[in-house]
Amino acid sequence: MTSTLSAAVLAAVLLAPALTLAASPDLPVARPVPGGVATLSLGPSNLPPTVRHAGVPVLVVGDPIEWTAVLGLPLGARAGQDEVTVQREGAAPARLSFTVAPMRYAEQRLSVAPKHVELTPENLVRHERERAHQAEVIATFSEPLPATLRLRQPVPGPRSSSFGLRRVFNGQSRNPHSGMDIAAPTGTPVVAPAAGRVVDVGDYFFNGGTVWLDHGGGLLTMFCHLSATHVKVGDLVRTGDRIADVGATGRVTGPHLHWSVSLNRAMVDPALFLAP
Repeated sequence: MTSTLSAAVLAAVLLAPALTLAASPDLPVARPVPGGVATLSLGPSNLPPTVRHAGVPVLVVGDPIEWTAVLGLPLGARAGQDEVTVQREGAAPARLSFTVAPMRYAEQRLSVAPKHVELTPENLVRHERERAHQAEVIATFSEPLPATLRLRQPVPGPRSSSFGLRRVFNGQSRNPHSGMDIAAPTGTPVVAPAAGRVVDVGDYFFNGGTVWLDHGGGLLTMFCHLSATHVKVGDLVRTGDRIADVGATGRVTGPHLHWSVSLNRAMVDPALFLAP
């Protein structure tokens, strides 16, 4: 029985088409909570299965011996049972269940002047227009797939632990903080945390100077409050290439880098992707 299984696995390896992804990429830390990452074993197959979560394509990595779905869970995900749809070549779609564990993030209540939280009609129109554009950017799913899912910290400096923090201004709840803030002076170089393609450069109401990188397979990174950008849409960058400078543009109180990681359109904790 063992020799038969080994021969079948060997045949699958030899017959598998060439992939653009390294066979055993470094994976992020698995933490299946809202704002975290779930890694789901898909088992062996000649070709990588197609996986979707709520209709959104999910990154699949590995080789014919073992495929793994790497799923970003949005901050708004509910604790409990969830599922993905798995489509294998020549087979009917199947459901794969997994459990989302509860996660309680910090909450901060602040009383501030109304002008700091209420948008003028003009700024509200601008924000809605920018939000629709960002939704298009975040939906990017491209090839080649990333060779590694471990990222380099894009700027040196102390990292905050504010991911998921929900602020309540004057009793009005705001969306939770969907990135990592890194303290650094204005002008500090911001480098690409992994190889990728520039898919958006802009100046936004809340985020200020912003750059988005597409790393493939639905993995994107965003850099905000920049004082300067050194790339344009369509540029290809390598790990460590300078893409921008730290600043204090947009709605901020001081210079720092806001860094976000998006996986299958879900903003997830960047700390899970940093090399140990």
